[in-house]
Amino acid sequence: MTVELKPIINEPALVMENETKTLVVADIHLGIEWDLYRSGISIPSRMQYGLDRMLEYIKQESPGRIILLGDVKHNVPQISWQERDEIPYFLESLAEHAEIDIFPGNHDGGIEHLVPKRTDIRIHPVRGSTIEGIGYFHGHTWPDPDLLFADFIITAHNHPTIRLTDSLGYSITEQSWIRTKLKKDILQGHFRNTDLNSGKDKWKDPELVIVPSFNELCGGVAFNESLHDDLLGPLFSSGAVDIDDAQVYLLDGTPLGALKHIRRMEESRFRVKGNRKSYRKSGNKGAIK
Repeated sequence: MTVELKPIINEPALVMENETKTLVVADIHLGIEWDLYRSGISIPSRMQYGLDRMLEYIKQESPGRIILLGDVKHNVPQISWQERDEIPYFLESLAEHAEIDIFPGNHDGGIEHLVPKRTDIRIHPVRGSTIEGIGYFHGHTWPDPDLLFADFIITAHNHPTIRLTDSLGYSITEQSWIRTKLKKDILQGHFRNTDLNSGKDKWKDPELVIVPSFNELCGGVAFNESLHDDLLGPLFSSGAVDIDDAQVYLLDGTPLGALKHIRRMEESRFRVKGNRKSYRKSGNKGAIK
């Protein structure tokens, strides 16, 4: 069966059309308001706002499965009173409409204590797993080797954005989808006990899709300003992800092209390896801002 990936326009949510229609959302970060309060920023809980958005996705798409791709909760290492109150209710509300698969992220320590005891809510291993031939994992660890034999790998963790800056220094940041490929030789160097060239499973040159953050309060990583070692997770820091040829799309569906071309734009900046200053690519070569 052909797999179809369909982002919901103007929303950080992905629909996978496969044997089961699946809704994928990442980085919800329930409980972030409590963390902000401890830092001196007081805002009301936005849990109901997030739940209403999710219910609207469900109403629109009628998925049979919902995948929460990591960082359902926010606070680490502890569990806040807000999370104890809101996360079970949030998950129960979603489970009334579809099965739920949770792929824990780096913020999800103790999530098993917050998940309602239901057979239709499952917690997967931290390194991910495959569902109907599609690989899923949050991205803060190396993936399970089995994911490398899927056609698609869906990940999150970096909250991808693109930042553009005008000549006066005013910048805008837009959440983005990233679609790219993996570098087989680097993966083979890490997964020495997994032969990507032979065996019952075969390397299918999977496409890697990086999902933007559902919670806009979390900020994000500007991919056009980042090198491999600026990005989060061993898959990126090892150089196993093809960043230069990654295709970038805005939430409204606008294709921005390859990341290497976006970096060459007058409005784009990137990080120079060896120092942490921003370098503007322009006619004035070597201008450090």
